[in-house]
Amino acid sequence: MDIKAVIFDMDGLITDTEKLLVKYWCEAANEMGFPMERHHALALRSFSRKFAAPQLKEWFGEACDYKAVRDLRMKKMQEFLSTHPLEKKKGVDELLLYLKEKGYHTAVATATDYTRASQYLKEIGIFDKFESIICGNMLENGKPCPDIYLYACEKLNLPPECCMALEDSPNGIKAASSAGCVTVMVPDLTPPTEDDLSRVYQVAENLTDVIGILRAIRENNKN
Repeated sequence: MDIKAVIFDMDGLITDTEKLLVKYWCEAANEMGFPMERHHALALRSFSRKFAAPQLKEWFGEACDYKAVRDLRMKKMQEFLSTHPLEKKKGVDELLLYLKEKGYHTAVATATDYTRASQYLKEIGIFDKFESIICGNMLENGKPCPDIYLYACEKLNLPPECCMALEDSPNGIKAASSAGCVTVMVPDLTPPTEDDLSRVYQVAENLTDVIGILRAIRENNKN
C-alpha cells in the first residue's frame, strides 16, 4: 500500500458543523410541518440533493419540498454562524502540517457547495492547504456514489488505491470505499456500524490518530 494523497470530507471531519446541520434540518422541517427527527437528519449526512430530495418525500410525503426545507435550514445555520465562530475538529492543523512535511497531496471532497465550503475553509485558515476542493454540486451523482472521490483522484493525478479518504458518515464511507480509496473513518455523531467497518481500512478516534495510521503504512512499506 503506497499512500500518496489524503482526501478529506469537510462537515463533521474538518469543521464541527455536522451537529449544526442535524439540528437545523430538524428545526426547519418541523417549522414547515414535517416531523423530522434526529435519526432522519443523521441519515441525510453527505447525501447529495439528487438523493436527499426523494428521500424526504419518501419519509414525509409528496408535499415535502426539499428546496424549501433546505433553504430554511441554510438560513438558520447562517444566522447561527454569523454570531458564533466556526469550530475546527481536533487534530486538523496537526495532520495538515504532517502531510505537508511528508509531501502528501491533499484535497477536499464535500457534499457542501463550493461557495460555502471555500468560505468555511478560509474562515478557519486552511483553504490554501488543499490542492483541490471538490464539491457535490460539481457532479451529477454526489455521495454515496463514488463519483466525487473518483474525480478528486483524477484531479490529483493518482489512482484511488494511492489515496486515503477520511470520512465520518456512512454515506461518505460508501462513496470513498466504492471508489477504491483506502478509507479511514473518523466518527463524529455516530459510532461505526458493522457495514461501515466492513468498508474501512481503519477507524481513527480523531484526525491526530490518522498520523499514526500513515506512519504505520510508511514503516510497513520500508520493510
